[in-house]
Amino acid sequence: MKQVVIYCAVLFCMSWTIKQDTQPVLYLIGDSTCAIKKDNAFPEMGWGVPFVTFFNDSIKIENHAVNGRSTKSFKEEGRWDKVKETLKAGDWVFIQFGHNDEVPSKVGRYTTPEQYQANLTQYVNETRAAGANPVLLTPVTRRSFENGVLVDSHEQYAQLVRDVAAKLNVPLIDMTKKSMNLISELGEDKSMLLYHHLEAGEHPNYPNGKEDNTHFNELGARKMAQLVLDGVQELKLGLTRYVVKGTR
Repeated sequence: MKQVVIYCAVLFCMSWTIKQDTQPVLYLIGDSTCAIKKDNAFPEMGWGVPFVTFFNDSIKIENHAVNGRSTKSFKEEGRWDKVKETLKAGDWVFIQFGHNDEVPSKVGRYTTPEQYQANLTQYVNETRAAGANPVLLTPVTRRSFENGVLVDSHEQYAQLVRDVAAKLNVPLIDMTKKSMNLISELGEDKSMLLYHHLEAGEHPNYPNGKEDNTHFNELGARKMAQLVLDGVQELKLGLTRYVVKGTR
């Protein structure tokens, strides 16, 4: 009887290991607008956090996005190497940078347009070399209104992503356009409900309040995650097979 129990346990461990080795993984790489936050940053939230809830257990999602990273610093810190170590055929990589790449004052993170496209190209080519599937995303919009009209603060760098996607024939989820459409529709006042805005004393993490038109709160993160999912479904990516039934 003891031998039977041991044998069954070994079989279970073997099957679990095989499943872990063959289960597809969706890697999210990017900046703070996608990242998992520390507890003391709540209610700030990246869209990658609620995004995982759209998928069933047949796929694993790893969020490697980190606050303040650009295509350059993400590589230089070895974060891309960490992804490549386990990247395998059938996996997916969602690539979304731009917020930090496009700001010249961000020393060590800023990339010229040429560097930005070269880095995106490297991510795409090395993902494909592993037999995995790259998807490019343009950066989500900032809440920046002038005379009641939303300004496209990512105009140049979003277009650079579109150009790389077209040149390399990579699926593109144009989150700049999608998020701008949503924020414009909501308008200057209502759109504030999606961003990291708090009155003084409203939350213990921010006793003096917060006015942040780049990062999202929980509602904003959910809305952005839904837009990413819309992009997945519009492109009819193979990922749709893992979406929880009933999720639009």
